[in-house]
Amino acid sequence: MNIKYPLAKETINEEDINALCDWLKSYPRLTKGALTSEVEEEWAKYIGTNYAVFNNSGSSANLLMIYTAIMCGKIKNKKIVVPSVGWVTTISPAIQFGLDPIMCGACPKTFGMDLDELEKICERDKPDAVIYVQVLGVPHHRERLLELKEKYGFFLMEDACAALGASYNDGQMVGTISDMSSFSFYFGHQLSTIEGGMVNTDDKELYDMLLMLRSHGWGKDLTQDTYDKLIEDNDIDDFHKPFTFFVAGFNLRSTDLQAFLGLRQIKKAEWVAERRNKNHLLYAKLLDGYVRYQDWGDHNPVSISFGALAKSKEHRTEIVNRLVENGIETRIYSAGNLGRHPFWVKRYGVYEEEMSDKIHSCGFFVPNYPEMTEEDVHFICKVIKGEV
Repeated sequence: MNIKYPLAKETINEEDINALCDWLKSYPRLTKGALTSEVEEEWAKYIGTNYAVFNNSGSSANLLMIYTAIMCGKIKNKKIVVPSVGWVTTISPAIQFGLDPIMCGACPKTFGMDLDELEKICERDKPDAVIYVQVLGVPHHRERLLELKEKYGFFLMEDACAALGASYNDGQMVGTISDMSSFSFYFGHQLSTIEGGMVNTDDKELYDMLLMLRSHGWGKDLTQDTYDKLIEDNDIDDFHKPFTFFVAGFNLRSTDLQAFLGLRQIKKAEWVAERRNKNHLLYAKLLDGYVRYQDWGDHNPVSISFGALAKSKEHRTEIVNRLVENGIETRIYSAGNLGRHPFWVKRYGVYEEEMSDKIHSCGFFVPNYPEMTEEDVHFICKVIKGEV
């Protein structure tokens, strides 16, 4: 296939590469250092939370987020509700850490977690935690979700890895309505640091645990007062202090090289969000009535690709064939129904749910990146509808 319209394009441009080369010639520290702290501060400011913790991928961000919740005693009964539509690493840490995941189906409007089903699960199973996905950069039902959190008292985590820059109608950014949220800076997402991720929170206890778990379990990244108290409480002498591990952590650190790129990417965030939002709205206008897509109400979606559902599996095949013939890259919708993947089926059996299965069998992606023109979107829509 000769790809004329890729699903994604690198957001790191020639200017970024030239600046990076100049910086490298100054022989800076490349591993985690001052720039990592700076990009964390800038990202927290952009999103609107007190704290942010930079790490090596969005998947690591989810792992770090879930294990932090465990270590801080937020999932005592081990029950966590997970989404049927999203990405495997939204769910896999729960399995890896010995939790009892309960799958919840997809909302017919946003394709995010079905909140009616979530309430039934809360009544029946009384989970301590919920992790949901802001699917494809379309803001999920904030008010209802927070009502359920208040009513049932669960700890809430937000996978916003594919939703950087999306916001609600009052300007509140996606990634700020939960106890913790995760973001990804992978190639093809709204912003890229080659590989990279972030966890955001407003909670100091969670923040301190995130910092320690990210870096082996030591306390070097903590504030001086917090670090000194840990040293005193554990009776550590000065010679052993630099290499004392307070929790059993990981090495999920990113580097200052990626932080350097991240600082430049954040400066583009508003422009990227505006362009992706504009493309997304145009796709919806041109494809209305021909395919089904997410309903975002009056909120502000910022998608990494435009996702749609064909009328049937056969209809999707027809559309996909036309796209391929015209050099337009496509793929399944996210990962479809995660409850039909072997990693889930082998442990818990097939998860069958109408909307999740519709996304699995009829869903597809088409390109959305900032450099696309209105003419590009018009052409792709004509191909989808068989008008070319």
